[in-house]
Amino acid sequence: MRLIALTILTLLSVVARAEAPWGTVDLKAGEALHKKDCVACHVKMYGGDGSKMYTRDGRALSDKLELLQRVGACNAQMSSGWFPEEEANVAAWLNKKYYHFDK
Repeated sequence: MRLIALTILTLLSVVARAEAPWGTVDLKAGEALHKKDCVACHVKMYGGDGSKMYTRDGRALSDKLELLQRVGACNAQMSSGWFPEEEANVAAWLNKKYYHFDK
């Protein structure tokens, strides 16, 4: 019986991670990192406050995993030096603020 319960808990954990690829996050830290390391580049690219990066027609992201991958690619491209947890914080904050991906 214990083995069955443990197996079910393990499967639920895997499903939960699949639904939220960034796991547990700190949204305030994500917002601060975004402001510090992302906004200036996005303003150069799109003008204004840079938010058009996320709200423009034809944006290419379609789910949470793609958003997390894009944040990771920007981190590498800009040599921001973020740890994976920090990338997750920024991705989760962007999702809450702009994307609103459910799954």
